[in-house]
Amino acid sequence: MANNEDVVKVLNQQVANWTVAYTKLHNFHWFVKGPNFFSLHVKFEELYDEASQYIDDLAERILAVGGSPVATLKESLELSIVEEAEKSYKAEEMVEELSKDFTNISKQLDEAIEVAGNADDDVTEDMFIGMKTDIDKHNWMLKSYLA
Repeated sequence: MANNEDVVKVLNQQVANWTVAYTKLHNFHWFVKGPNFFSLHVKFEELYDEASQYIDDLAERILAVGGSPVATLKESLELSIVEEAEKSYKAEEMVEELSKDFTNISKQLDEAIEVAGNADDDVTEDMFIGMKTDIDKHNWMLKSYLA
């Protein structure tokens, strides 16, 4: 497989993003308050469950192509475009923050799709396309919530 290092690099970028997002989503799940508590509490749980699955699928793909996945919080925080959240966010700020993160991840996935395609790695390319489809749908819903 051509450009294997480039493929592993973009896969690891997503492992890092989703590792930080997983913790951030738990933070929001635990600390959300207000009239939309019930709906947001459930949504954040749905999203961190999805993030957990992404982390596992991405790491296993890295191993399948002969790479080494990011496996520490320190590595993830250094590499991730998703930033940690404080405990003090209001519910609407949580949704705004996630929408921003999903917009940035989606843009990064566009680049990752191209890298995997250029490497003739159809499996990884397909994985990234599926993730982007899910993220864009979630982001549409988050933006609709904020409208």
